[in-house]
Amino acid sequence: MEGLRQPRRASTLAAQVADQLREQLASGRWPVDTRIPGELELAEMLQVSRNTIREALRALVHLGLLEARVGDGTYVRVASELEAVLLRRTATTPPADVLELRAVLEEYAAGVAAERRSEADIARLRELLAVARESNHSGVMAQIAAADGAFHLAVVQASGNELLAEIYEHLGGALAAVLTALPWDGDVAAEHDHWHGAVVDAIGAGDAVAARYAASMLVRVTGRLSADAGADKGGAVGSGRDAGE
Repeated sequence: MEGLRQPRRASTLAAQVADQLREQLASGRWPVDTRIPGELELAEMLQVSRNTIREALRALVHLGLLEARVGDGTYVRVASELEAVLLRRTATTPPADVLELRAVLEEYAAGVAAERRSEADIARLRELLAVARESNHSGVMAQIAAADGAFHLAVVQASGNELLAEIYEHLGGALAAVLTALPWDGDVAAEHDHWHGAVVDAIGAGDAVAARYAASMLVRVTGRLSADAGADKGGAVGSGRDAGE
């Protein structure tokens, strides 16, 4: 058939090297933000030419897994291709759309978590709830975002759906970026405290309906703040939309 070519029976050396390096990234041997071994060291380790290593690294940089820093080496940007794709996509997505996606994922996950959670899940959620409440009143947005992200990820993980948890975890960077840009005061912190607690109580009680509602209210609070921030900046951030509705 015109346009079709006979497939190659073996992948190139560079492709094989790229696959091995990808496995190292996925395993966590080279953590995010760390520098990987240089071209010469990798060539010696794998017994291939530096050109082969260079080609493999270039492919992983193109995928978004690695970042080449001129004069400093090559660093791990993300650990998986899925995360790289999601980061690229959310980088050009309005925050309101990110929050709407968060609402969909969290509402569903909270309801399922109420039905499937274990005692260990409940203990973990209560532990992270205490951390989130303490962070909410710190006034440090990076700390607030980190604690909030850990709490919500634990809720999604309690659903028992590993794929859903993986996707949500990879969205963490975009969600944190939205939260750190929001206005924050004592009233907002108290509202977050209330709904965080309501989520944990509902999941602990096995009440899927209440868990979904509490999760939706949490996202709605964030969506309202995002809309307010957007209005203050002429509508650029929130797009005038209330996520979660």
